This record gives sequence, C-alpha cells and structure tokens, in this order.
Amino acid sequence: MKVEEILSYISEKELDFLALETSVDVQVKKLHGAKVFKIILYSMLNSDKVSLRVMESIINSSRFKFISGIDDLNTKYNSIRDRLCTINCTFFERLFESVFIKYNELLEEQSAITKVDSTFIGISTSLLKWGMKNGQSDKNRFIKMTISLKGSLPSSAQLYIEQSFVNENLALADAILKNNHLNDSIVTFDRGLQTRKKFVDFTDKNILFVARIKTDTAYKIAKERTLSSKIENENLLITQDLEIYFKMNGAYRKQHTFRLIIGYIKESRKPIYFITNNLDLEPMEIAEIYRQRWDIEVFFRYLKQNLNLKHIVSRNENAIKVMLYMTLILSILIIVYKKKNKISSYKIAKLKFEIELENFIMKEVVILCGGDPNRAKHLFNSS
Repeated sequence: MKVEEILSYISEKELDFLALETSVDVQVKKLHGAKVFKIILYSMLNSDKVSLRVMESIINSSRFKFISGIDDLNTKYNSIRDRLCTINCTFFERLFESVFIKYNELLEEQSAITKVDSTFIGISTSLLKWGMKNGQSDKNRFIKMTISLKGSLPSSAQLYIEQSFVNENLALADAILKNNHLNDSIVTFDRGLQTRKKFVDFTDKNILFVARIKTDTAYKIAKERTLSSKIENENLLITQDLEIYFKMNGAYRKQHTFRLIIGYIKESRKPIYFITNNLDLEPMEIAEIYRQRWDIEVFFRYLKQNLNLKHIVSRNENAIKVMLYMTLILSILIIVYKKKNKISSYKIAKLKFEIELENFIMKEVVILCGGDPNRAKHLFNSS
C-alpha cells in the first residue's frame, strides 16, 4: 500500500469539517487548524527531534509547500509557539479519533483486544513547574499519558498532570471508562489497577476485561469449574478455574460474579492469578489475552524511540496535548504502512515511509515543472 493512498484517508474535506465543528479557526488569519496539522506532521516525518525552529524551517521548504498546497506562510517560530498554546486541541483529538476509526476498519481489527497502560515523561523542574511528582525526588516533574491500543492502533489517550493520577487505580480506570471504542473488544491491563470497585464498574457498563490480581486478594468461591484436562503451554500451567465473589466494604458482593484463573509460571514456580468478568472463554484463552498486553509496552518503546514522544516542544499543557495527538496520528500512519507492506520493524517502516513520500513529491514536482523549475517558483521560494 503506497504512502499517497494511506494519506488519502485524511481528506481536505474532513479537515475543513472538523475545523468548522470545533471552531478551531475563529479569528485566525494564517495558522489554520489544517495548516498546523500539516506543519506538525511533516516536521515529525522530516526531523528526529521536532522543535519550533524545525517547524519554522519546514514551512519555508519547497517540499512542504508542494505536499501541503500551502505557499502563503511566512511564519516565525514564536508565532507557531503561540498558536500551539492557544489552538483548540479538540480539533486534533477529534481528528485522531477519526483516523483511528478509518484505519481500524482498514486493518479489520474492529474486534481486536484493547491493551491499556500508562507511561511517564519527565522534565526538569527548572523547565516545568507544574505536573506530578513520581517518587520522592523533586528534581523532575512528570506528565502521564494513559493510552489504549486496540489491535495494532492507538484508540484513545488521556493526559494527566494532577498528582492523584500517579495512582494507576485512578488513571487506568478513568482511561478505560472514557474510551469510546471498546465495542466487541476485551480490555486487558496490568496489576496497577487492583480496585475491585472498578471491576464492578466495568461489569455494570458491559466492559469485558482481563487482568491480574494479587495472590492475597480476599474472595469467596461461588463455583469451581472442572478442568477437563491438564491445561498448559511452554510457560504456564493452569491449576484452577473458579467463579468468585469479591469482598467489598466488609461483605461479599454476590450480585457480581468474576472468574479467577489460577496457575503458575513454570520457570519460576510463582503463582499467577488472572481475573476477568468473561464467563465463556477457555482458561488458556484468558491467559493468552493477558499475554497480548505486552504489545503496548512495545508500542510505548516505538513512540519514544522512533517518534520521539519523550521530547516535548512546549511547556504549555495545551501544546503538549496537541503534540500527543499528532504523535498518535503519525504512529497510526506508520503502523498501517508497516503492516500493509509487511515491513519487519517500526524504524525501517518510518524510513521507507519518508523516502516514498519524498520520491512522490519529487516526481510530482518534475511533472508540474515540465522540466523547468521556473514554472513553479513559489515552491522553491524560501524567503
């Protein structure tokens, strides 16, 4: 699947519609929402470390002018900075959601497992005065991003700066409950979320989940399911399949039945407890769903190493949100390109994506110029 075909899913018509719907361009003369989107996207593709200066240079490049259809900007980095700080980030949030839906359908992953986890980005307190502390040291402040990965693609994201959201019981639960794309999906998350009240909330909202709980969690057995045979794979042996009630506020909540799968890891002989509100899946299917949770750890590494998520271009919360959504949009484009073209690594996929886009631009410019660059001076004017 070619780059130009992938990019065609983000149409000018849709950008214009979202701009109107979110009022992103009210009282704005130059840096319209669609233009800011294109500036950031192209800057991310053409620089390992995006900055306001990089964006300023990109705006005045002939390549950007051609691919974006914009040749009337002469914008300085401080204007870009101010726009990022004040632009309605809902425009980028809505665009991210739209992009996810389209490419999720393209990859036929509408019923895929949803993995949810958080990552921290630390900034020195000399640069960032707000944000949360993570641990005892006050040398850094942190922003926390809790992201849902449905199948291959990020489907939802929340940015947290309040100290209380250091607690994963709050952050993971909040992110799951705010995710609008859990239809036909099972959510899986790690042991950071242990609150039984949240398990009840998920069940009441028909959100199916698979997680792990601590081995000393209080529960009462409602039913012990019969294991038809020895259930194991090379890493795990399942020993019990139970239906249980949790103890909450001093009493067992019999109106909410959960499934507890007990086993142990063969290499270490350590017990492992899987909890779910799905009463139909086979025990090893439940364990396999939890194993897929590791995909989001790989995704975070991809964001930080290949899309430079750990670097922020602004200390303003609104600008950080804009850049988060833009990073996730670009990640979707690269992942789709990688899967559709059967490329082995994210790094190579991003490189090939950039090269193919550059070749397309050069080819189109040559055609446009008819062999004479003077016929398209506006594309090469860097003033």
